[in-house]
Formats: sequence, C-alpha cells, structure tokens
Amino acid sequence: MQKIDTHVHCAPTKTAMPGAGPDQYIADPQEMRAHLESQGIGRAVLLSSGESAGLAGLSSNDACRQIAAAMPDFFSWMCNLDAAKPETMADRLKIYKAQGAVGLGELTINQWIDSPLLTAVFDAAQQLELPVTIHMSPRPGMSYGVCDRWGLPLLEQLLHTHPRLQVVGHSQVFWREISGDCPRDDQERMGYGSGPVAPGGRLVTLLEFCPNLYADLSANSAGCAILRDEAFGLQFLERFQDRLFYATDTVNSQQVFPLGKFLDEAAADGRLSAQAYEKICRGNARRIYRL
Repeated sequence: MQKIDTHVHCAPTKTAMPGAGPDQYIADPQEMRAHLESQGIGRAVLLSSGESAGLAGLSSNDACRQIAAAMPDFFSWMCNLDAAKPETMADRLKIYKAQGAVGLGELTINQWIDSPLLTAVFDAAQQLELPVTIHMSPRPGMSYGVCDRWGLPLLEQLLHTHPRLQVVGHSQVFWREISGDCPRDDQERMGYGSGPVAPGGRLVTLLEFCPNLYADLSANSAGCAILRDEAFGLQFLERFQDRLFYATDTVNSQQVFPLGKFLDEAAADGRLSAQAYEKICRGNARRIYRL
C-alpha cells in the first residue's frame, strides 16, 4: 500500500540550509519524489514557510504551489501566513485556498496561541475549513513555532473556542506531552523523552476529549513518542487511528525516519490492525485533506 506523506519540505532547486553542514540541505522536487517513492510513498503534501521568503531555505507559498502544479500526480501543498495585517488574514487565506492549498501549515508564528494575531489566523482557517498544522514552541523568543505553556492549556482553549477547526499538532513540545512525566522546564520540553510513557499525558487527554485535534507522525518528535514505549505506542495508534497522519518532515534524501518501517512491520505481523494502518498511512489524509 502506498502511503501519503502529509509533511514534506522541498525547494524549486537544491538549496543550502544557512549555518548547516553539507548533508543538511533542501532537496529539489525530483530528488524528493524519488526518495519518498523509494519508501513506498505515493503522494506528498508540501508545507510552506510563509507568504514571502522561505525560512531557512524552505519554500514559500508560491514555490510550493508551483512545485505541486508541475507534479500534480505526486505533490499537493499547504499555504502559510506571515505575521502581518491580521485584518486581511481571511482574504489572503481565501486566495490560497482558491489556488489549491489543502491546509495551512506549518504555522510557526512565535506568539502565544491566544494572541490577537494568531486568533485571527485560527478564525480565518475555521471559516474557510482549512486544517492547520502547528509547530509548537515553549514561549515567545524561544526557537520558533506557536507557543503554549506546560500542559498545553492554550491549545485546549483553542480546540474549545474553535470547534470546527481541525488542528494538527507537531514538534517536540507537542509530542513530549504524550507522557504524564513531561517536564515543566522550557528547555527540557523541547527534548524527546525516553523510557516508558507515564499515565496522564495531556496529549492523550486532549485527543480523547477534543475531536478536532489531530496529529502528524512526522520527524523524530513523533517517532520517539511512539517508539520509546512500543506497547503504549501501538495502543495509542489503535486508539486514535482516526486522528493520526503518516508524515516524515523530510527535507532531503539523506533523511529516513524509522517510524515508517515500524508501521509496516507492525501491520505485517499483526501488532497493528489493517484498519488502523490504512487510516494512518493514507485514509485520514484522503478524508481530511480531500486528496
């Protein structure tokens, strides 16, 4: 079964990542497609870094749209918004949806989730029925991403105040909350965690009680959350099979994340049901992003 990868980055031409080593670069579409297809991925969704120049070499809305238009049989795309002019958020987002954007992401504006500007973003996305993928940060001024405190109280508030908005969580700060022993220290919240998952994780509670919360299984943040405690991880995948998307966060052909192989093997030997495997690997993406 070919997977749909709902979190990929590439650029119109191979692009160096500022300050990174030679193996850290943004692949062009041809390299990215070949690399993903070699892993059994039949379609990928490009995530944008914004309306203007891309963050750290990543592609803007226009670049993502043009790549998807050139390879419509393989790439779809999400749009993004710059942190400017909240009064025009809805109008700008409406244009991107009309151009073919299947969602908004990944949102990285480094403000508290309930800030006026981000509230305008979420209002507009809910109005236009565009799912939003969020990259999370512990607080403004620290790394990048929308910000929430330990325990994700602002995310919970957003899910209640915007019940028709489909929010897709991503990054260490989000996935670390799978375990009840998530640290309170901001720096530690950006780590990956290890060992058995402790009961009482806020992420589990939010998924249970907030039907508009989703999550993508991208990068090592999601991989660690599932693989650090395989028995719990398999139970989690089964329990929330309708709210999880296969994803990688791949930027070049040097990257292969272990979760894809784990899902394949778990389905093959019966540890993961065929129904959960199909929904996670492609069914949910088809349903939510209308692919």
